[in-house]
Amino acid sequence: MSKDWILGCAAACLLAGLALFAISAWRSLGRRRRESRVIDRALAGPMMAVRGEGVAKEEGNWRQRLLEAIQALGERFGKGRLGQALLTAEDRLLLGQINRNTPQGRAIFLGLRLALAVATPLPALLWFRPGGFNVIVVCIGAAAFGLIAPKLLLDAMAKRLRKRAEDELPLLVDLMRLLQGVGFSVDQSLQVVSDRFQAPLPLLSREIREANVAYAHGRNRMQSLRRLCEFGCDGLQGFVQILVQVHEHGGAVQEPLRQFVDRLREQRKLRMKEQSGKLSVKMTIVMMLTLLPALMLVLAGPAVISLIGTMTKLKVH
Repeated sequence: MSKDWILGCAAACLLAGLALFAISAWRSLGRRRRESRVIDRALAGPMMAVRGEGVAKEEGNWRQRLLEAIQALGERFGKGRLGQALLTAEDRLLLGQINRNTPQGRAIFLGLRLALAVATPLPALLWFRPGGFNVIVVCIGAAAFGLIAPKLLLDAMAKRLRKRAEDELPLLVDLMRLLQGVGFSVDQSLQVVSDRFQAPLPLLSREIREANVAYAHGRNRMQSLRRLCEFGCDGLQGFVQILVQVHEHGGAVQEPLRQFVDRLREQRKLRMKEQSGKLSVKMTIVMMLTLLPALMLVLAGPAVISLIGTMTKLKVH
């Protein structure tokens, strides 16, 4: 037997095993859904006739079924060693930054990583059409890409939300200063911000609204504002610390907020200067690669053409 034939058989066995694994997971999910549907029917009784139309629409929603399948796959492997290895503390932190650090969110994230790791090798083989040992390399590379892609997407979403929070923070501090200046307390100021400033502060007003709800249900101010600290933004963490200290020890918050927003604006100016300095260096490289050759062509082109014509005449004579 040739070496290529043995490697091809090994790759085929690997794909067959992955396919059997996917079929087994899908059948297990279908069995669990059928059992759940039977239990729901038994518990609902006469109410099923009223809800029948809604259930039919829900069953016809393939996106919902796909999401449930991914979630079930994540829940199945989430408690084992594989789930603990694929769902690290860094992943939980990123899920917290996008407000998805819940059992359902963690299960969907883990199930998506496993599903992509199983599903990506076959399209990669059909696209690249490798031969010999390259089949195993392509399968391993595609499975690794399937594992890494959800984490890269999660990191991009967390960075986008962090950037939005940093952009909205100075306006939030100014509004808190204004409300404190007209005599509102910290709790009243947070309530007004969450209720009436949703348009200029779409992200932070929503987070403050959830914090107010948590505070109304018995949590202390630090626990209710912990979600703001999970964005990974130093400015938001400092803002939360100021509010918690004023809430616990009392005192005026207007002057600390003024100093805080001045420091925020100074840090933003320094960051913009740093970015402009990096941009000038990048533009220098771009000009060297694009503008300088065109400039040399314009300036030295006529001289080169004239020199070529002179050398041609000398050769003729």
